[in-house]
Amino acid sequence: MTESPSLARLLLLDGSQVGQLMEPDAVLSAVREAFVLHSDREGRVFPVVREPLKTGGIFGIKSGDVQSQGLLGFKAAGFWPSNRQLGAEPHQATVMLFDPATGRPVCLIDGNAITTARTGAAGALGLAHLARPESRCLCLFGTGVQASVQLSYALRLMPQLRDVRYVTVDDAPDRTFEERFSGRCDLQHATDRNAAVAASDVVITATPGGGPLFELDAVQPGTHLNCVGADTRGKRELPDGLLGRAKVYVDDQAQARQIGESQWTPEVACTEIGNVISRKVPVRRAREDITVFDMTGLALQDLTVARMLLDRARTEGCATSVPWPW
Repeated sequence: MTESPSLARLLLLDGSQVGQLMEPDAVLSAVREAFVLHSDREGRVFPVVREPLKTGGIFGIKSGDVQSQGLLGFKAAGFWPSNRQLGAEPHQATVMLFDPATGRPVCLIDGNAITTARTGAAGALGLAHLARPESRCLCLFGTGVQASVQLSYALRLMPQLRDVRYVTVDDAPDRTFEERFSGRCDLQHATDRNAAVAASDVVITATPGGGPLFELDAVQPGTHLNCVGADTRGKRELPDGLLGRAKVYVDDQAQARQIGESQWTPEVACTEIGNVISRKVPVRRAREDITVFDMTGLALQDLTVARMLLDRARTEGCATSVPWPW
């Protein structure tokens, strides 16, 4: 029976509720589904909005749908560095799901935890499919929220990554970060970033994307790199010439060339990771090949994770419901 427009309600999931409902394996499953939907072209990704503001922030919208599943929505998100002065999180995100038959909003969700978790899960899936299986040494740039989740999911899917070196922006150790991963891996602070890259099988860059983080010659044959920080025009983390030497994988070709590392060398061929996960394209990786996963984040990832949260909230009855007649 169709709900009367006058009796319609909107479900709300705040950050605390999202945190209670978020479960790593469920997130991995949802993100994997998003990649496959994109590969099968069952899920659509609409053009990205990503614009700087006079306030010093960056505002963006990622949206899409899966028509066969009745899934429609967007994430409005961005980065406001001045929030740190207020003691608040600079990354802000909100997800909205809609009924595609009527256009009415169904659920409004705090999107910060969604963004963090789905990006970590996407990175781990990239590692699982692209890095050499025998990889043991990892170099991580960054110690923030995203760096932490990238390492957490990487260790979850590739527990053989035992030796981890991390690089900080000020070259000083981060004791809080070290305590967070105590017992999960051999974590040590690296002051020579080029040496740390050269000694690693896997490199993860999770910084604000202010410029190249290391020199081209530091990257050794056989290295895999997950690049998270370039998500806006003008951002980058990799040195000139690296993509031209590597086999490049992306979440979406057009989007990567617009806002990812691929914006700097759009002529370089790239393969969408969804085609690898769905086994449409095999990964033929020679031991000496350098591989790069240029991650810009798909709207479909936000939507499939949001739907998972909504389903779990309905099952557990933990969403806030407010009248929303239309």
